[in-house]
Amino acid sequence: MVAAGSGRRFGGPKQFLELAGRPVVAWSVDGARSVADGVVLVVPGDGSGPRDGATGDSAMGADRVVNGGATRAASVRAGLAAVPEDAEIIVVHDAARPLASPALFAAVVDAVRSGECDGAVPVLAVADTLKRTSGGRVLTTVERDGLAMTQTPQAFVASTLRRAHATDADATDDADLLERLGAAVATVAGDTRNLKLTRPEDLQLAEALMESTTR
Repeated sequence: MVAAGSGRRFGGPKQFLELAGRPVVAWSVDGARSVADGVVLVVPGDGSGPRDGATGDSAMGADRVVNGGATRAASVRAGLAAVPEDAEIIVVHDAARPLASPALFAAVVDAVRSGECDGAVPVLAVADTLKRTSGGRVLTTVERDGLAMTQTPQAFVASTLRRAHATDADATDDADLLERLGAAVATVAGDTRNLKLTRPEDLQLAEALMESTTR
């Protein structure tokens, strides 16, 4: 569970703010629990989250808390170091996506368990017209056929994920690192409700979505 971001666009580490009476990250950990034997929570190394090594309630429901690094990839590597070596499948999820459903977690894990791929990611088709811009001007329209927006959770064969991170390369998601190895990454249907908290108004939207589900 990657929760080491500073939340610059949000104005602070949103993953520890309250959502429907609980920290955002606690909802994300709950989702991971639906498929995981254990959850490693990676937090900022500056002390803005739970302390390194925390357990129980202080760990937001995770089994282990570790400090992250300067980049997302470095934070994932810190989490990988705390995952038992006998783990066969590793799921990586952004804590800022508290609405990821158990069904979505199950879908990516089942895709990897099929033995037909090294990793699986949820994707959504791009609905809007895409423009490449520079200096406040449109340069060109980008053909959207074949493009998709990628979400987490993402599931991987553990040995392949560890091999991908052994390169110490940086990436915005872990599937990118597997792609560079030539590993097979499958797609599953993403979920429009699987909102990533990026701006302050997203927190209100997430709470509204949660309320609509419980009615």
